[in-house]
Amino acid sequence: MPLNDRVGRRMKLHDLRVLMVVVEAGSMGQAAKRLNITQPAVSRSISELEHALGVRLLDRGRQGVSPTEFGRALLDGGTAIFDELHQTVSRIESLADPSSGSVRIGCSAFLTTTFVSAVVDQLSRLHPRIVFDITAAETETLQRELRERNLDFVIGRKFSATADDVLKFETLYDDPFGVVAGVNNPWARRRKIELADLMNEPWVLPRPTTVMGSFFADAFRASGLGPPRTAVFASQAELRMNLLRTTRFLSIFSTSIMRFRDRRHELRVLPVKLRLPRVAVGIVTLKNRTLSPVARLAIEHTRTFAKQ
Repeated sequence: MPLNDRVGRRMKLHDLRVLMVVVEAGSMGQAAKRLNITQPAVSRSISELEHALGVRLLDRGRQGVSPTEFGRALLDGGTAIFDELHQTVSRIESLADPSSGSVRIGCSAFLTTTFVSAVVDQLSRLHPRIVFDITAAETETLQRELRERNLDFVIGRKFSATADDVLKFETLYDDPFGVVAGVNNPWARRRKIELADLMNEPWVLPRPTTVMGSFFADAFRASGLGPPRTAVFASQAELRMNLLRTTRFLSIFSTSIMRFRDRRHELRVLPVKLRLPRVAVGIVTLKNRTLSPVARLAIEHTRTFAKQ
């Protein structure tokens, strides 16, 4: 019997789901607990899949189970299958109400507290039946989650022009950077400042080994300066902003921070020439993936909000 016929007759979505849970759990026993079924039922599902495909899907050892090359290929396809099924159900639900359902958005912690929170607030007022599932993480984690279809789309910064065969980046706006201080910092009252004047002030910056920290270090090098006196190394945007409010510290932020959450009453962008290029903020999606109507609505609203 041809392989396609065998798969069509014998391969079940339930068995495929069992395989995915087994690999995630690392053992048949743990998978059985998560699925609330017996371990023989788990083994039977795996056996039926292997019989239908005619290949071994799992390697079994003392440390548990791991997917074979064939198993990994099936898992990749299974992820896509369940994602498409999820999107199809969402589309069916949206036929009754296109403005209801859930949307999964990934973004950086900084954008969560600024641009993304403003977008979500406005969209939820227009369409109160939409449920938002927001994930804040580092760029690498967000891209992996998007590739594994655990996110509908990502809102993030683009620090390089590297082409990607899987991900698509659509620019929303270009974000300039500046030196930022608390409103009561003595430097906030100055009308003209050179970057060199600030080198001995206490700075709070990401570590130079991070993407953002390396990007900020370029600003000092471009002005012929070494690293400033960094009193606190921190990547968390909220922590850095809280320290700026103490009036002692300086930091670097994208100037769009002043447009959200009344930051203009707490912080000041100093009149310092900072030699850093603007960085595009945009929407990242998975190429050749059909999104649900709710996700497409959220993306369209995000575009409109960015233009404002």
